[in-house]
Amino acid sequence: MASRVMDWRKFATGVGSQTARTWATTHSNQPGGQWIFAFMGLRLGVALALLATSISSLVQSGKWNDNWTNIGITFCITMTYTVVLTILSIVSPLGWSTILTRHVNTLWMICLLVLSYRDLYPLTTFDWKPQDSEEGLLIWVKIALLFVLAIVIPLLIPRRYIPYDAKDPSPNPAPEQTTCLLSLVFYFFLDPVVFEARRSLHLPYDHLPPLADYDYAKNLRSRAFKHLDRFSGLGKRRHLFFSLMRIFWKEYLIMSVMTVLQAGADLSIPVSVNQLLRYIEKKGADTTYKPWVWIIWLLLGPTISSIAFEWYIFVSTRSIVHTESIITQVVFEHALRIRVKAETSKSDQPAFPSDTSSLADSSPTFESPDEENGPNDSSSGGQSHAGSLKGVPGANSPTLSPTTSSVDPNALSDSSKNLVGKLNNLVSTDLQNIVDAKDFIRIYALVPIQVVLCMWFLYNILGWSAYVGLGVIIVTFPVPGLLARLIQQAQRARMKRTDARVQVVTEIMNVLRMIKMFGWEKKMNERISEKREEELTFIKRLRLLGMMTAISNYLLNLTLIMGEELNSSKVFSSMVVFDNLLRMVIFLTTQALNGKVSLDRITSFLYDATFAWSAESDNDDGSYTPSRRKFLLKVDDELVFKKGVINMIVGPTGSGKTSVLMALLSEMHFIPSSPESWYGLPRALGVAYAAQESWVQNATIRDNIVFGAYFDEERYRKVIYQCCLERDLSLFEAGDQTEVGEKGLTLSGGQKARVTLARAVYSQAEIILLDDVLAALDVHTSKWIVNKCLKGDLLRGRTVLLVTHNVVLIRPIAKFIVSIKDGRVASQRSIEDAMSIDKELAAEVEKDEEAVERANNEIDPQTPNEPSGKDGKLILKEEVELGHISWSALKLFLTSMGGNHPFLFFLTFISCFLASELAESGQTYFLGHWARQYESVADPSQVKVPLYIAIYVTILAFLILTFCFGFVVYLWGVLRASRVIHQRLVTSVIGTTLRWLDTTPTSRVITRCTQDIRDIDDPLAQMLSTLIQMSLAMAIKFLAVIVLTPAFIFPATLVGLLGAWCGNIYIKAQLPVKREMSNAKAPVLGHFGAAMTGLTSIRAYSVEETFKKEVRVRIDHYSRPARTFYNLNRWIDIRVDAISNVFAAALAAYLVYVGHGDASDIGFSLNMAVGFSGTILWWIRIVNQFEVRGNSLERIGAYIAIEQEKPPVPEGVPPAYWPASGHLRVEGLSASYSQDGPKVLKSLSFEVNSGERIGVVGRTGSGKSSLMLSLLRLIFSNGTVYYDGIATDSVNLEELRRNITIIPQMPELLSGSVRENLDPFSQHDDATLNSALRSAGLFSLQEEMEEDEDKITLDSAVASGGNNLSVGQRQIIALARAMVRESKLLILDEATSAIDYKTDSVIQASLRHELSEDVTLITVAHRLQTIMDSDKILVLDAGEIVEFDRPAELLKNRQGKLRALVDESADKEHLLAMVEAKEHLGSS
Repeated sequence: MASRVMDWRKFATGVGSQTARTWATTHSNQPGGQWIFAFMGLRLGVALALLATSISSLVQSGKWNDNWTNIGITFCITMTYTVVLTILSIVSPLGWSTILTRHVNTLWMICLLVLSYRDLYPLTTFDWKPQDSEEGLLIWVKIALLFVLAIVIPLLIPRRYIPYDAKDPSPNPAPEQTTCLLSLVFYFFLDPVVFEARRSLHLPYDHLPPLADYDYAKNLRSRAFKHLDRFSGLGKRRHLFFSLMRIFWKEYLIMSVMTVLQAGADLSIPVSVNQLLRYIEKKGADTTYKPWVWIIWLLLGPTISSIAFEWYIFVSTRSIVHTESIITQVVFEHALRIRVKAETSKSDQPAFPSDTSSLADSSPTFESPDEENGPNDSSSGGQSHAGSLKGVPGANSPTLSPTTSSVDPNALSDSSKNLVGKLNNLVSTDLQNIVDAKDFIRIYALVPIQVVLCMWFLYNILGWSAYVGLGVIIVTFPVPGLLARLIQQAQRARMKRTDARVQVVTEIMNVLRMIKMFGWEKKMNERISEKREEELTFIKRLRLLGMMTAISNYLLNLTLIMGEELNSSKVFSSMVVFDNLLRMVIFLTTQALNGKVSLDRITSFLYDATFAWSAESDNDDGSYTPSRRKFLLKVDDELVFKKGVINMIVGPTGSGKTSVLMALLSEMHFIPSSPESWYGLPRALGVAYAAQESWVQNATIRDNIVFGAYFDEERYRKVIYQCCLERDLSLFEAGDQTEVGEKGLTLSGGQKARVTLARAVYSQAEIILLDDVLAALDVHTSKWIVNKCLKGDLLRGRTVLLVTHNVVLIRPIAKFIVSIKDGRVASQRSIEDAMSIDKELAAEVEKDEEAVERANNEIDPQTPNEPSGKDGKLILKEEVELGHISWSALKLFLTSMGGNHPFLFFLTFISCFLASELAESGQTYFLGHWARQYESVADPSQVKVPLYIAIYVTILAFLILTFCFGFVVYLWGVLRASRVIHQRLVTSVIGTTLRWLDTTPTSRVITRCTQDIRDIDDPLAQMLSTLIQMSLAMAIKFLAVIVLTPAFIFPATLVGLLGAWCGNIYIKAQLPVKREMSNAKAPVLGHFGAAMTGLTSIRAYSVEETFKKEVRVRIDHYSRPARTFYNLNRWIDIRVDAISNVFAAALAAYLVYVGHGDASDIGFSLNMAVGFSGTILWWIRIVNQFEVRGNSLERIGAYIAIEQEKPPVPEGVPPAYWPASGHLRVEGLSASYSQDGPKVLKSLSFEVNSGERIGVVGRTGSGKSSLMLSLLRLIFSNGTVYYDGIATDSVNLEELRRNITIIPQMPELLSGSVRENLDPFSQHDDATLNSALRSAGLFSLQEEMEEDEDKITLDSAVASGGNNLSVGQRQIIALARAMVRESKLLILDEATSAIDYKTDSVIQASLRHELSEDVTLITVAHRLQTIMDSDKILVLDAGEIVEFDRPAELLKNRQGKLRALVDESADKEHLLAMVEAKEHLGSS
């Protein structure tokens, strides 16, 4: 292997020693090596033949002293030299071989050019003769051999494969790296892909060409990051544009050269047309060149232009994919450093690392977010060093704060509010805008050259009129400049609106289950629609500005006809020159400005600490959490944890326990009180972290636990056992290979917590930080975790910092306890000392002991959600459509455009476009008619110029008016389509079933709301109008050519058929590639989302590199179809242009040599023919592109057609009084999670009277949660449920769910204020809302808080999902929300184990005493003590009711299930006493 690497290194660098083996022996078995060697042999043979021909020619001449002989001798010597060089190139080492080959090719090319000038050029003129004609046939043999040596062989010889990294060559190099130049220029290397796609129904991903070495994300990173990323060596702030130019300077140099070449070649058509028409006008007099020269130039010029343009596009699209890869990586890596949290405002702090290890006042250097913190357990930056927090006695304590600015919440910046949406937009819409602006170079390279060349050409044929034209361009250029500035402003505003819309969609998708449970779909739909309308307003403004720029193009031709005597050669050649020049300038300027807006946005993201939590002003101590709650964690003296033991951190809800862990993890902002203040966490031996809100990846359970570490089977099995996961895994058919789904939706809260714990235990980290991992677990499981895991051998000797409320269970195994109160360390000492000294702690432990005793009857270790399929795959592979774009997808777009009057709409705008196209062609014909007048009169002054100018202006005005009216009508339809399709997409996703949501990653929905909606807003809408305009123009031009040149009906038809055939082959290959490309984008966005959610965990484990590698894998997966997609466009373009050029040249030849018509008619025919041939093939190209882009319509259409819940109907609106009571009757209720899935509930029948408290108990999988979901009709169910006398299946779902309130275990909240969460429809006053908060127990919980600012109020901000509040606080807000809704039926999925004893007591008291008497409460109990005083208890087992009655009655049956549970309880007496007290109270 080592020798092979050395070979590759020599191969790559071309450096070899004297003893290095030759090409033939070393590389004949390398990619293409044998072919290369064969061509080198052929080249030697042809060189020898050329030398022999030269000597033969010299000998035959017989003259040895004239000038011709001297040339012959020089030629022979040169050819001898080239033969020697050719032989040396074969036997030399690689480096020398390359140099010699280039040298000899240059010599042959010079010789070919000299002979061409001497002997071929004279043949093109009427007067000259070849200079070497004395040689006879031999001179033509020499020219032919030179042509083979200088052009044919260099174009056909395969290129050597040179790996990007000599140490890591590709085993299967991309054809693009090894194919010959001719194949590269004409894209023959794509033929295998194209023709395989033609034969098969679908082109599989694996059959796409492999990525070239320079396309891989890792290679691009090594190339680019030193110029882009300030953490990878970039010393100063640099705008992203200049960084990209520094990276891609070679590519842009090539693109500039190609642009210049194209500009020169583009002039071939007007020059050729002018010379041909002059030849016809003057009947061949005063002409130097033969007409066939201009006909050939009419073929060759556009072909050279086409090759140059396509190579320009090839290089630029390769740069596009590279730019997408690089920017996605740099945004992702920067996102791993920033501090992501909702509602933070923009900071003006410097964005560069501090030189000091402590961070004073503010530093966004180590920007690290935490979405998983409690209310005050928030975050900011700082570098970690050792393992403790230290202050100075007598001095102010050092503080760690979640620092944000203390600005008014309403003044928070849009960019920070919409962070998640912005991140998605940066790597989708903004990235697309940047790559769309790739052609800015053409403004600077192509336009000036074209203007200079055009003015030179026009001056030669038009005289001073040309300068009038230029003057008008110069004078009117401020107008397009002004329009461009307005477009830029509109684009910037539009992108902000897009960010806001995507953010709202993202947030709603994240809490969609809760929205469905509450029947808020309509409200959320309206919220999204509102954002969409704002976005569409700016899209409309952009389109109208675009129309104004298009109008300015029509005003130009007027200047060309002023003050100049016209004739056919002047009119038609000058029209070709000015056609589309200004239009291209304005189009490119618009794209470049869009790109600039997006470049600015990403630059700002990379350099400005927009999302870092930092103090912004001198009077702001940075102590505000995102919810505007003042919080500082202060450490007096020092806090040092004990090494190698379990350290327990305790304190009330919201006291700052999590903040201690966040501070040590450098997730909070460090404010030192003196030079001696410091903090740190030893990371040398690793740190593991388990967050309170468990974070899991969308991967298998095993992958989540192993988390990229080395897999040790024995250790893994032990971890599974100790973390109590064995039974859970047995419930899944695929075991630990079960995919947990996005955000772990297949796992219950307890299972996620144990998987997160297992990850920390499995790691080899010396220090483990556990944030309340027992909170989501029932008592039995908690005991197991304490006894088997925390006491187990895997944690022995490791330092554990454990935040917990469960003091009783942890106390026996903890060696050190830290008590936190109001952000300060209340005490830190050994367990024994703490219990004897800290009375408050001792009292809390006593209460906890009582609670634990009662909770010993926890009968339901958390139930998993519905198990996934046998292979463990929950997330289904994204479907890929086959064949052409479906009619249903196209119909979706067209019917959305047409609205209620599609026929009238299409008739109006198509008629307007047709009128404008007729006017444009009529304008051209009228100029020819005008020119003919000069030919028919003796004195040019006899021609009535003012009359003709007036007619011309009238045609122009008619053209502009019809175009504008048609454009506005079309724009109206397009905006309607954008609005309707987006509305239908969102409505469909919001109205779908829970099962669909479980199996579909949010990222797929986000991709459709960003990338696919952008396609509908921009490219699709523009392509359709272009397509219609081109279709009309093509029909007009075709008829014009046929009328004037009837013989060309067959060639024109042939060109159309040939183009259609090419297009059909192309689209068969391009559609599957585009579909693969679209599907490959979502996993990149999905990875972003997952990483943002778990940033604290990722940084704690120091696995950033693993995530960076994964994003590179996903980028490469996207880049492969993307490169093929762009290259296939080149494949069709080059063929389309070739057919077009042949058609135009053939028509010219026919008109000159056969037609013999009038010069004006010939000029008009040529003008129309060139336009037609270009248009028909561009039309085919646009049709294909439209079909490819239509893939977005298919993808959106598929999501519009997903399974839906029952839509609302007028008959489903219940009476206004309903529900008047909480009476519930269930008859024969059966339910399943999918229509063909197993029954999870089986024929349940029971009745609950209004105002009754019902407890539902049962072991894992008994169907408790399923029963709650079926009451809300969230899963497939049969049977009838009567709620206040009305069957729920006859009531609209929204009405039903708005009249039942459910409080899930982990309540989800919407971003906004507490007020908006309690009352999203603004139906209640503040007094009602405060009363609900008081009844729910919030005020009693906050009684001891000292400062008003610390307390949660109606105006307190809530982050997305409620992530800035503790679980207990969320439960209380959810309970208050239920009270505000005043539902007659309240369902509580008990989650009190996640909160401290006091909060638990408050919630339980609220439920017992604050609810109205007619409210029916159904509690899904995990602990018997919660429901033993219920009016009735419903016992479920395997989806069936086994018992349902008053507790006292059920306990009389000694064989009953409830009795068995009570008898097993350690607190049996207390439970029986509760039942007796309830009975006694009832009887009295």
